[in-house]
Order: sequence, then structure tokens, then C-alpha cells
Amino acid sequence: MSTSEQRKYTPPEKNELYDLLSNHRRRYVIHFCKQADDPITLSDLAEQVAAREQDKSVPELTSAERKRVYTSLQQTHLDRLADAGMIEYEGDEIELTEEAKTLDVYLDVVPEGSIPWGVYYLGISLLSAVVLGGIWTGFVPTEPVPALGWAAVIVGVFLASSIAQVIQSRRYRLGDIDEPP
Repeated sequence: MSTSEQRKYTPPEKNELYDLLSNHRRRYVIHFCKQADDPITLSDLAEQVAAREQDKSVPELTSAERKRVYTSLQQTHLDRLADAGMIEYEGDEIELTEEAKTLDVYLDVVPEGSIPWGVYYLGISLLSAVVLGGIWTGFVPTEPVPALGWAAVIVGVFLASSIAQVIQSRRYRLGDIDEPP
């Protein structure tokens, strides 16, 4: 019987998930497990997490750096992830559960130099409100472009933005990018 099967599983609540994801080592575990096609060993996982934390390659790590992460994962983080139903591990093998796929909703990975999509949509909404208010008050001319044309432009901008967001969100999911968030 695996370690995670010995625990009584109850789905975590939203606050518990945020608490779970608040620790970088647990995020790294999920990230590296998502990248692995097969279950990953604790020692391999500890090396990858330590390399990420130290900004080194795995061969450059010292044994103390490996051991510190290995011990932390074994004594704290893997149990927390297993209790939340995100991983299963038996002995030295760790793999994600189907429940871990739900975590993408809680991680809005924003590439460096970008703005969060919520802020972007707020800007488009405000600009749309200004244009529609201008049409209503007569400040924005409806001669070359009728009011329905302006509405079509606004809908088109939202449609194009939504498509761009879907593409970017799929590209920047935890486990799908090179560096974990």
C-alpha cells in the first residue's frame, strides 16, 4: 500500500491549495513531476529542485545542497502534497495524481515584461466604455463607421484577446515551461 493510500483523502479547499502552492519547493515538485513522463525518484527530484534553487546545473551541486533539499522534501513537502492528493509516492517513486491538474487554475504565470490578463482586460473594458460613451454623446463620429461597426470592433478586440490568452495560458502552464514559477 502506498504512502498516499494510507492517508484519508479529502479534496483540499481553495485556501489550502493557495497555502500548498505558497512554498516554492512544492511548486517545483509539481513542475518537475509534470515534466517527467514516468514516476520520478526522490533523489532525482531533490537534485532538480536543488539545482533550480541554487541556479546551478545538477553536476555542479554539492552533496550538502542535495541532501538539504532531499531531507526537506522527504520530511515535509511530499507529505503535504500527498495529503492534498496532488502526488502519490511509494518508497522512492513520486508521481502526480489527476487532482494535480486542477492546480493550473490557481497559477496565473505571467511572463516577465507582461501584464496580467486581468489588468489587460480591465484596460480594454475601460477603452470600450469610453468609445461607447463617446458614440452615445456624439463625441465619436458614426458617419464613416456606424455604431454597429464600433461594436463589432470592440467584440473583435475581445475575441482576439481571448484567443491570445488561451494560447499563452497553454504555453505557460506549470510543468510546460522550462523554469518553474
